[in-house]
Amino acid sequence: MLVNMKEILYYAKLRNYAVGSFNIYSYETIKGVLESAKHQKTPVILAFGEKYLENMDFELVFGLVKTLSKDIEVPVALHLDHCSNLENVYKAIKAGFTSVMYDGSLLPYEQNVANTLKAVEVAHSCNVSVEAELGSLAAGENSHEGKSTDEEVYTNPLQAKDFVQKTRVDVLAVSIGTVHGIYNGTPNIRVDILKKINEEVGIPLALHGGSGTPEDIIRICIQNGICKVNVNTEVSSYTACKMKGLLNEGKRYHLSQISLKQIEYVKEIVCTYMKLFK
Repeated sequence: MLVNMKEILYYAKLRNYAVGSFNIYSYETIKGVLESAKHQKTPVILAFGEKYLENMDFELVFGLVKTLSKDIEVPVALHLDHCSNLENVYKAIKAGFTSVMYDGSLLPYEQNVANTLKAVEVAHSCNVSVEAELGSLAAGENSHEGKSTDEEVYTNPLQAKDFVQKTRVDVLAVSIGTVHGIYNGTPNIRVDILKKINEEVGIPLALHGGSGTPEDIIRICIQNGICKVNVNTEVSSYTACKMKGLLNEGKRYHLSQISLKQIEYVKEIVCTYMKLFK
């Protein structure tokens, strides 16, 4: 059942667990993530980034998610991920998305506040939750988000408090050392910064760049305010690797069989992360 993401994360914060946010860009990824939620009996966030508009438009994504989730009893949120274009935020809301992320993290602070507030005013009037980002993540290997020139800028805890008060966002994505994609070296996650942010703001926090982050670090982050963990690269890499192995076996597969295998592989890796976040 489709719900506002704020509703899902309210219980995550209250009960000190996190909900996985998994990127979708095809029928197979949508089906695989939803089947994982059904199998694990856990809420899930399906994240569709504006970069994937080349694959599917907002209306098609909503239609597929609505149809495929109608028999799933756990809460499901359809979320617009990392969107820097306010027009696309409004289009996603109109199409039926239950949550949106306006990402103005690369803008000057005051402009980020002003634009985020515009997104909040429209979204909240439609019962749609809003996520925003303060600080910015660097791009690691195989990243499909951000650019190689992106630099790590840690979130300032006091600025985070001011940002949340001024914008009234429902979720804040923080930068504490994770990267988009796979780490080039040993991760240096600033849990100390996360603790300070959590002390200053009273809303759920989101950790982007969940792929490759050590399990013990993820658990510590969840204990200190992280209620939403984004995973994209590792789902893609795992599924692509499994597909490569399958096709290299030398057996001929019908395209319909390949589609079913993709769903199976997506489900395998998504279920693994869901168990970690509980």
